[in-house]
Amino acid sequence: MVQVRPGQRSTVIWRPEPRGRLGVQSPQPLAAQAVARPRVSGKFLFAGDRKLYVRGVTYGTFRADANGDEFPAPELVERDFALMAANGIDTVRTYTPPPRWLMDAAHRHGLRLMVGLAVERDIGYLNDKQGASRIEATLRARLRTCSGHPALLCYAIANEIPSPVVRWLGRRRVERYLERLCGIVRSEDAGALVTYVNYPSTEYLELPFLDLMAFNVYLESPEALDAYVARLQNIAGDRPLIIGELGLDSARHGEATQARVLEWQIRSAFAAGSAGVFVYAWTDQWYRAGEDVEDWDFGLTRRDRSPKPALSATSTAFSDLPFPAELSWPCISVAICSYNGGRTIRECCEGVRRLEYPNFEVIVVDDGSTDDTAAIAREHGFRVISTPNRGLSAARNLALEAATGEIVAYIDDDAYPDPHWLSYLAWAFLRTQHAAIGGPNLPPRGDGWFADCVGNAPGGPVHVLLSDTEAEHVPGCNLAMRKSSLEAIGGFDPRYRVAGDDVDVCWRLQARGWTIGFHPAALVWHHRRSSIRAYWRQQVGYGKAEALLERKWPDKYNTAGHLTWAGRVYGRGLPQPLGWTRGRVYQGIWGTAPFQALYQPRPSTIWSMSLLPEWYLVIGALAVLSALGVMWAPLLRCLPLLFVAALVPLIQAVRSSLRAPFTDAPSGSARLRLRTVTVLLHLLQPAARLRGRLALGLTPWRLRGAPDRVRPWPRRFAIWSEVWQDPVDRLRSLEAAVRSRGFVAQHGGAFDRWDLEVRGGLFGRARVLVSVEEHGRGRQYVRARAWPRGSAAGVTLICVFVALSADALSDESWQAAAALAALGLVLAVRIAVDCAVAMAALVRPLERWSSDAARQLGLLSSDEHETRGG
Repeated sequence: MVQVRPGQRSTVIWRPEPRGRLGVQSPQPLAAQAVARPRVSGKFLFAGDRKLYVRGVTYGTFRADANGDEFPAPELVERDFALMAANGIDTVRTYTPPPRWLMDAAHRHGLRLMVGLAVERDIGYLNDKQGASRIEATLRARLRTCSGHPALLCYAIANEIPSPVVRWLGRRRVERYLERLCGIVRSEDAGALVTYVNYPSTEYLELPFLDLMAFNVYLESPEALDAYVARLQNIAGDRPLIIGELGLDSARHGEATQARVLEWQIRSAFAAGSAGVFVYAWTDQWYRAGEDVEDWDFGLTRRDRSPKPALSATSTAFSDLPFPAELSWPCISVAICSYNGGRTIRECCEGVRRLEYPNFEVIVVDDGSTDDTAAIAREHGFRVISTPNRGLSAARNLALEAATGEIVAYIDDDAYPDPHWLSYLAWAFLRTQHAAIGGPNLPPRGDGWFADCVGNAPGGPVHVLLSDTEAEHVPGCNLAMRKSSLEAIGGFDPRYRVAGDDVDVCWRLQARGWTIGFHPAALVWHHRRSSIRAYWRQQVGYGKAEALLERKWPDKYNTAGHLTWAGRVYGRGLPQPLGWTRGRVYQGIWGTAPFQALYQPRPSTIWSMSLLPEWYLVIGALAVLSALGVMWAPLLRCLPLLFVAALVPLIQAVRSSLRAPFTDAPSGSARLRLRTVTVLLHLLQPAARLRGRLALGLTPWRLRGAPDRVRPWPRRFAIWSEVWQDPVDRLRSLEAAVRSRGFVAQHGGAFDRWDLEVRGGLFGRARVLVSVEEHGRGRQYVRARAWPRGSAAGVTLICVFVALSADALSDESWQAAAALAALGLVLAVRIAVDCAVAMAALVRPLERWSSDAARQLGLLSSDEHETRGG
């Protein structure tokens, strides 16, 4: 490898060694490998270091034998399992607990089992609490048959509890029931994975205690299946998604159609990031509700076990996962930008070398590091570009300039990718016109207890989705872009040296009319901060980045200086405001909706305010008023308000901490420590953000736009124009003039008697109403009226301070009266200044209109026009 100086191009590029066809993972027989219990790692399942793609088929239900086992005779099971293994199937789903001999047979043939515990058959006990102990004893007996067996993949505690039953019992009761069952399973078989197989009619059940999510999905069009699996991925969040059943009835559609549909269903499910698929079913033989079912043929084999075409199609689809091998994959340039990343970049480089993708290069930009960052990158054979320290955006632009791939994928030096990271990104680029695509970033296990707390604290890198597949923002630690699109917008903005560059580049892409995609399986593992000091510095930096973004994108921020996302924010550690409800379930009239979703309302404004960094300023203001109680005792009545204002963030922090999934903590005391530290981080994060925001001028009392003012009283303008202009275009030109001065103009609504509103600051704004009269032959008489408006909250506070000052004066508490009157006066002056600034934003363009019209009529000379400045 050669070191490349700024401005110098190198022809030495690291590329992966050929590894055969992309994604082909032949399942190893269990008997031929050291048995490792399956585990969850992000969106996928692993056995040891090997990723498991579940290639499954359902088995049953069958008529029970003399022992009550709902399975065929052992010799038939042996033949079935042998045929499954020969066709690339590696997992079998049963709907009832299998006998030990069946599990042994599965192990001999290299098959794993998803063991159904059939608890849905006993859910009626919730109407009769006397039966609870009997159900628990029955469940424990079923578990002891399977506990610890090497063929076990996971337990499915239940399958499709009917939506009318859930509607009758209430979802919270059913959720608690399933959570209790999970606890029983884990007490009987520690370390086993647990799931519940849901279906669209009860998708709203919130089950955070499950290890993985499973859904039965029967959709017969590719578009519908892709859209719904994307939705299920967002419901699953950070956990793997398993398709518990999919299939097609050959009795109604024909065996050829069944085979064709099954193949694209399987491929679509895996391409969408599913960790596994179970095809329904192995055989047409099916027994239910006391009788053999003869009019449905969902099997891959017929009742006599002769294979259908669907078995061959399933085997073909299972043979090259997660994607077809014959695709022509685009070249991707992986860019790693680092400044003193020697502590973590080795793991990043090792992860990149493990990528299973046939066509990529790696570029490492060493942004003036003083440690061994560059040397570590060279050890791995990567191309290194060394440059003086210029910041993150400049480093990413250097990587863009050096990239030869048509796609540039950025990853941070403290992150490492899933082996199929590039595959999922490339697949999404091939199927869409997105200019950029990102994926989730998850904290890896094993970073220590404090990093686990940070992973469940606010302020981490999150993604914002406009839909299940389209994003408003994806973090830069996992962001891939078409090189042509990134070059078209001029790359990253160098002003963002530490953070904020990813938000800015996403907005600039969208401003061009392009879209940003999201793939839930394009996963990277991103280390979180490992100390309070590091976490504090990170959040202060994020606060500064917010201030820089607000200067460039003022229309994206509200008056208080906070970003208003159009989409929904996804990620760990999101704070839970008080008053937050669990949402409403769309069930349809009489509960008939086939897809029943949970709609989460936005929290009310008053509760959301307590989550803002500026809430600490409110606490400070109440503390000052309470301190004035030393001079005037009635002000001590602010102490209860101060107590409540300080208590609300604490309650919210505790509530959010209790929702954190600290499942790895071995004891109650360890979990208490984790939750206590997480509460502290929830309280520190807004304070750190506030410090960063204030340091760069993003304050609630900041003035917007150009530093110009006019006297804050109403003004009228009358303009005679000999040149006709559409009234809407005239308003648009006024809006453009306002925006050119750095202000944000808001349109009036359908019921408002004003056209534009401009905010000068937190406490003052101005509005304008424009009326156009038509006088024929292109002549128009334009009237405009602009007037200021102080905020209702500001006027109310002035009245409060005046009343308190008068009360203190009546008690002859001169110092308190003066202090309160001064506060009221300061606020009144501030309202006047905000209104004056907002009025100037409207008056200056209107004055230019008037002078331009006068100049057209010859009433104003060119010199006078220039003197007046429009």
